Amino acid sequence: MFYSLTGKVVFADVSCLAIDCGGVAYRCFATVNTLKRTAQIGSTVTVYTYLSVREDAMELFGFADREELDFFKLLIGVSGVGPKAALSILSELTPSQLSMSIASGDVKSITRANGVGPKIAQRVVLELKDKITKIAPSGVSNAQLENIAQTAQQGSTSAEAVNALVVLGYGQTEAARAVAKLDINLTVEEMIKLALKELMRGA
Repeated sequence: MFYSLTGKVVFADVSCLAIDCGGVAYRCFATVNTLKRTAQIGSTVTVYTYLSVREDAMELFGFADREELDFFKLLIGVSGVGPKAALSILSELTPSQLSMSIASGDVKSITRANGVGPKIAQRVVLELKDKITKIAPSGVSNAQLENIAQTAQQGSTSAEAVNALVVLGYGQTEAARAVAKLDINLTVEEMIKLALKELMRGA
């Protein structure tokens, strides 16, 4: 029904903003990332929208760019993930961060989103893992996501190296990203050593 809204911001708080379009102000629920970019009272903005229609309510969700909207739609397609949970996940993780978390099977980073428990996070990873490698957000290539996904496969040398790095205190996503750059023919010990150098360089 609505593709986008362009107008003046007349209201904003921690969860939504209202945009005046020709004398009618539309309230849009938004992610923290979108609010940071758009919620300045008096500024003219464009947000891409999604209209959620339920028996008891009609709610409009607004996003600063198409990429965030596309990931919102992916998330609400996961069983048990409603619009508010999807908004919470995208407030915690940008589309590129979320795609890497899903590719690496990093459930823990998704549970940092307010109101999202381990079961929902696991479902997000399971249901979106195959789709995510086909939709690379800005800053991440399809090849990178595929490498990270392969690295996280259970039983592989790469997965052992990732697990060891996680035990050492690194996040699963960053560990998988570092190991994904390495030759898969290396031993676990060699992978850990080289990945640690890579991680320390990036620190």
